[in-house]
Amino acid sequence: MGATKEAVFTPADLTLARYAKALGHPARIAILHVLLERNSCICGDLVDELPLSQSTVSQHLKELKEAGLIKGDIDGKKICYCIDEKAWRHAQHLLQVMFSSYTSCTASCC
Repeated sequence: MGATKEAVFTPADLTLARYAKALGHPARIAILHVLLERNSCICGDLVDELPLSQSTVSQHLKELKEAGLIKGDIDGKKICYCIDEKAWRHAQHLLQVMFSSYTSCTASCC
């Protein structure tokens, strides 16, 4: 999205869109499931858990990290990834606010 168009959206909407984009691939959802189960994980372990190549897993980890949903610490030649708890709670809150704002239509809407 061009920088000039971002000004018309709220910071919360831009953040939610960034989270949603990161969540928009089943491989990233699978990676998050593994991280949620283990509370931390080394990239090599993820490759063992998923039917994806090392490079593909690394690319998906990069997308999740850029969105802020996960963080990674370098430990020698390995990077240990885990859920970024603050961002995770923020994403949860933004999604909850959006979904809870829906009220069913009493008339024939569509």
